[in-house]
Amino acid sequence: MKTISLLPADTYSVINKTILSDTDRKNLITLYEPIIGSLAVSLYLTLWRDLDKLEIMSMDFTHHHLMAILKIDLDSIRTAREVLESVGLLKTFYKEGEINNYVYELYSPLSATEFFNHPILNVVLYNNLGKKEYDLIKKEYERVQIDLSGYTDISKMLNMTFKSVNASLEHFDVQNISRASMQLEEKIDFNLIISSFPKGILNSKTFNKKTKDLINQLAFLYNLDSLKMAEILRTAINERGFIDKEELRKNTRKFYQFNNNGNLPTLIYRKQPEYLRNPNGDTSNRGRIIHVFETTSPYDFLKSKYKGVRPTSRDLKLLEYLVIDLELKPAVVNVLIDYVLRRNNNKLNQAFIETIAGQWKRLNIQTAAEAMSVAEKEHKKYSKKVSKVTSSKISEKEPVWFNEYITKEEISNEEKAELEDLLKEFK
Repeated sequence: MKTISLLPADTYSVINKTILSDTDRKNLITLYEPIIGSLAVSLYLTLWRDLDKLEIMSMDFTHHHLMAILKIDLDSIRTAREVLESVGLLKTFYKEGEINNYVYELYSPLSATEFFNHPILNVVLYNNLGKKEYDLIKKEYERVQIDLSGYTDISKMLNMTFKSVNASLEHFDVQNISRASMQLEEKIDFNLIISSFPKGILNSKTFNKKTKDLINQLAFLYNLDSLKMAEILRTAINERGFIDKEELRKNTRKFYQFNNNGNLPTLIYRKQPEYLRNPNGDTSNRGRIIHVFETTSPYDFLKSKYKGVRPTSRDLKLLEYLVIDLELKPAVVNVLIDYVLRRNNNKLNQAFIETIAGQWKRLNIQTAAEAMSVAEKEHKKYSKKVSKVTSSKISEKEPVWFNEYITKEEISNEEKAELEDLLKEFK
């Protein structure tokens, strides 16, 4: 996809594709904010405020308007916008010109019932908040149960109160509540799954669009491939050859928890967003390393460092802190992991990681190349300080991507072996 630059002078207008209410505002803050963060919520509410008095559409604004109100830079606005797009709250349309123009379509948040039954959002909310906080929020939305035993329903029906009359009315396109679906890349090979079932087991209408969407969402959330998902699907097929969706949700969750010490998943499986990746075609050694950092999730990268062994629960919590709490980009987390492991004899020192991560967050490091550059500079400063204190050789092993651009002429046999070791897991 073409990278589109965003400038302060670029204009935008907001179109309301739904009916927004105070309940939507509450759901946005209570249910969505723990997942998408306060910045994305602030952007949504600002776009909502930009609408006219009838809440139909806005006048034209510049993106400088958003920068001034939200007190953030354009990269942060773009990131917040993409988060809103990913959870179905916003759609963005772009028109190129002397001054580029954007149209932002606003969609309603899910209702509480829809949210708590959503296969991804509900689980991520639980995981981000913990059981105690999650239960408190869920209690806010519980329906009051009133015992009506002994009462008789005497409510009138429509035809008992009104008489029908003939009338010819023109059709109007009336505004109604509209929600955009979450956009996910298709992760599952459904042809492979269908071929794995014996003939006659599945109904011909089993894999409709709604069912496929659910399977893809579960595969994304629980980081499952097609073969593992096929295994779980076998446990959720009913006697008519259809998939019992509730059984599928339950069995997928159990499968994940069984293999993950009872824990529920987080978003540590994400990879670097396309717009923050290095341009394609860089085949230098450094470019190849950056490609690994960008196309590998933090979970898989750390797992490769452990020679294929699943990271410990303590290390997974550390990844969650970096990706979810600090909102560092996946490629930046990978650079940080590689750097710290080499500096600390293959140990993830939590205090050291948190210190560096906090600094990189303040510097707004977004890409692997930026993280590598900052790490190199900090290591040089550290080396100079150590050399003043002692003349002994520094024991820490520098990452192979240190020292300029590791061109073929500069790289030693030892460095070449280390480079290949870093890359071979991901070829």
